[in-house]
Amino acid sequence: MADISAKLVKELRDKTGAGMMDCKKALKENEGDLEKSADWLRQKGIASAAKKSGRTAAEGLVDSYIHTGGRVGVLIEVNCETDFVARRDEFKELVRNIAMQVAACPNVEYIQSTDIPAEIVEREKTVEMGRDDLANKPEAMREQIVQGRIDKRLKELTLLDQAFIRDQSITVEELVKQSISQLGENIKVRRFQRFVLGEGIEKEEVDFAAEVAAQTGGHV
Repeated sequence: MADISAKLVKELRDKTGAGMMDCKKALKENEGDLEKSADWLRQKGIASAAKKSGRTAAEGLVDSYIHTGGRVGVLIEVNCETDFVARRDEFKELVRNIAMQVAACPNVEYIQSTDIPAEIVEREKTVEMGRDDLANKPEAMREQIVQGRIDKRLKELTLLDQAFIRDQSITVEELVKQSISQLGENIKVRRFQRFVLGEGIEKEEVDFAAEVAAQTGGHV
């Protein structure tokens, strides 16, 4: 179908309170039908979540997840508005699922794209602009291609943009929004840290043949 107009996106946004990108996605999924798009946002829990997104979330949980075998662990903080919701099983399950997601995504370093430092974005742009396959393309086309590649790369680095490991049809951001709708409070992933066994330790390379030879006076 044709591109969704900015006017239609604004109309849906005013109607539901959802974000611009969510509205655009809803309209594309529903071929520009305003009512169906509004229902789609409600089903995803996005419409009601948007209305709560500005509220302060200072309660919540710090939780951990240790992957089978004990080689990867995650420590994470997820915030909600009240201690009552923090104690609910649904919230605890959400926190655990997000921690598992972090463990499963070794490339993820940030929560959302706005957390990525500007110098990293510029570095990615420099790398992409220098690729050989763009050398003979017009400047405007190069810029467009590079921006698309950068957007894809940045999404690989951000937690909320990942496809949820237990349901690939939604992102982690959509999972959080569904929980906001279900629990009736704003929810924010505040921070996380991944621990990988042995990471950062320089391991000594051992030449076993040479070691044996040294111990036997040069005779193996």
